[in-house]
Amino acid sequence: MSLRKACRASGTAMSSMQYRSVRPDQAPLRARIREIATTRVSYGYRRVQVLLRREGWKVNARRTYRLYREEGLCLRLKRPKRRRSTVRRQEANVATRGNQVWAMDFMSDALADGRKLRVLTVLDTFTRECVALEVGGTFGDAEVARVLRRAGVQRGLPESIHVDNRTEFTSKVFDQWAYANRVKLDYSRPGKPTDNAFIESFNAQLRRECLSQHYFSSIIDARVELDAWREEYNNRRPHGSLGQRTPAQFRAEVDEAESPEKLALRVPECSSVG
Repeated sequence: MSLRKACRASGTAMSSMQYRSVRPDQAPLRARIREIATTRVSYGYRRVQVLLRREGWKVNARRTYRLYREEGLCLRLKRPKRRRSTVRRQEANVATRGNQVWAMDFMSDALADGRKLRVLTVLDTFTRECVALEVGGTFGDAEVARVLRRAGVQRGLPESIHVDNRTEFTSKVFDQWAYANRVKLDYSRPGKPTDNAFIESFNAQLRRECLSQHYFSSIIDARVELDAWREEYNNRRPHGSLGQRTPAQFRAEVDEAESPEKLALRVPECSSVG
């Protein structure tokens, strides 16, 4: 059926079917809005509108707001207030050596009598070693700092720690501890557990291999079982991402390769020219 007959049968005006929009292309305006929002991260659409009008763009506030929302610029990743040791979310900080980046999180479980049980897990993202596995009924920001201090005495503190946005990690006490020890806190984005994928994978292994296999009668009983599992995980359990080596074995090989004697062998001797 021709277009004329179809419009006559449906009672539709042919002018509405043959209309072609005369609206100008919005791509340059969208690009300019993104550029302004990137260079001025604290500006909302109203200030962006003012800058556009100053530059000669004939655009009203409603169109600026619509394009601003369509470009996803309303959801900003702002730096948390009063967080001196916080780093802005950028590309994932991949560790290139041991004791460079740690990941930390909390797990929850219950004792036989129904009391709540919390487990603080700390992982070295390069060697996959379980740095700390602390068990307790409740944890505060000061207790988290003490656990990290004890781990730092044994192996030194890392450059940064991946954490989520729970209260124990965003408190002033923990932030001051990180700032005093020159440790950067890399916070996950809300609703994005994949930003801290290493600790999420470790927690799944801990849940599957230990927490789901034991029935704890007390916190002391849980501490004994988790300490034994941590020893098994670090020293005897093969790890697929490490070539079926244990984390302790992998760390020993890396330390040996980076020892001063090994590094000296890599440097060629300079022969004197007579």
